[in-house]
Amino acid sequence: MITGILLLLPLLCSLIIFSLKNEKWIHLISIAGSVIEFLVSLYGLFLYSTQCHCQFILNIGWIETLHVNLRFGVDGISILLILLTTFLTPLIIFFSFGHAYSKPSAFYGLIMLMEMAFIGVFSAFDGLVFYIFWELALIPAYFICAIWGGNDRIRITFKFFIYTFTGSLFMLVSLLYLYFRTPAPHSFEIIYLYAAHLTPKEQGWIFLAFFLAFAIKIPIFPFHTWQPDTYTIAPAAGTMLLAGIMLKMGTYGLIRFILPICPIALKEWGWLALALSITGIIYASVIAIRQMDMKRLIAYASISHVGLISAGIFTLTQKGLEGATIQMISHGINITGLLIIISLIEKRMKTREIFRIEGMATRAPWLAAFFMILLLGSIGIPFTNGFIGEFLLLFGISEVNIWLAALAGLTIIFSAVYMLWMYQRTMLGNPNEISQRVSDISLTETIPLIPIVIMVIWIGVFPNFFLHMAEPAIREIMNLIH
Repeated sequence: MITGILLLLPLLCSLIIFSLKNEKWIHLISIAGSVIEFLVSLYGLFLYSTQCHCQFILNIGWIETLHVNLRFGVDGISILLILLTTFLTPLIIFFSFGHAYSKPSAFYGLIMLMEMAFIGVFSAFDGLVFYIFWELALIPAYFICAIWGGNDRIRITFKFFIYTFTGSLFMLVSLLYLYFRTPAPHSFEIIYLYAAHLTPKEQGWIFLAFFLAFAIKIPIFPFHTWQPDTYTIAPAAGTMLLAGIMLKMGTYGLIRFILPICPIALKEWGWLALALSITGIIYASVIAIRQMDMKRLIAYASISHVGLISAGIFTLTQKGLEGATIQMISHGINITGLLIIISLIEKRMKTREIFRIEGMATRAPWLAAFFMILLLGSIGIPFTNGFIGEFLLLFGISEVNIWLAALAGLTIIFSAVYMLWMYQRTMLGNPNEISQRVSDISLTETIPLIPIVIMVIWIGVFPNFFLHMAEPAIREIMNLIH
């Protein structure tokens, strides 16, 4: 019942919003629907038991001749990602009310449709259903970027679409091949896919196809080239949805599909995926240091941070998977908060160029304070959410190779360099002519930031709640690997 409500509520809200013309009603339905969705997910968390594996199962017959069912459910990993989705979506919607988007019915309707697709991806326990919602999430993302994006949006969004759609085709081919290797009667159901009879060579090809699909979405170096441009031209809400939630589909896919289905291939080729992830950490960090556009800097920082997450996953260790899970949540929270801050700065200064902004803390101390807390969380200062995930990830990598852990740990040093430099340049010092005229953030503008800051501190101080929630599912994945 809970899974069905989580899927149907945003879909129903999107259909209603598409039909509305009054902007006040559009805002009311979108914010009310997203808040109720969050409350339903909290109720699901209250009912969730860590003693069971898959819960809140919804199984609807679909294509009986192929034994394909619309099968949904949640485990400890997926429920955390569903909570991340339902937590961030109303905050993104509320923040968007301060921007005069044309065609608001289409804009907010697409956001609600996108939320439904995210929920479908994180709750699908059938491979074909997972693929359908994976593709469905791409459609509203494409239109949000193409209609409300910035300069050169059509070319950049088309590149984003082609990259991700091509990767999805590799995943579809893999799922079809796995279907015919599952025990009779053949099925796309997750447990059947895990039991597929594959030779080591077949596992190698399946690993490669899945990896391409997920590496493009995350993105992992060198499949990242679509990301900086897309994040930069997308409207504020679009970038938050892409960076805060959508890329987690890729890291979730690594855990849900590659690890249990391709354990032999991982032992042979996992080192390459681990090496690419660590290369991406260093490469993106160096590029981030050279950026002058704040939004583009955050885009490269994101590549670096998710590179660490994927590296932790490919360690095939329990600590690595625990770190990846909690860091997926932390990264989504931190980057959404930082993008809100950057959007507020751009609204006041009419620019995102770092060298044109100076001394804002003098005129906007509350903005500077929120910025600093989110920045510290992103860097991974102790007692913030970023520290817990990074510590566990580096611990997991060190179990594989201490030198690789040292290289991966450079992300902490590099992120401190480019994040603190950005803060020092924009917030500190004497205000320039434009900064002298800016105002501090209003009470309304703090509303989406306060819950985010609370989560930055709460996860950092009380991480065991999230770790215990994910532990049974991670243990199940580890059993399938070994």
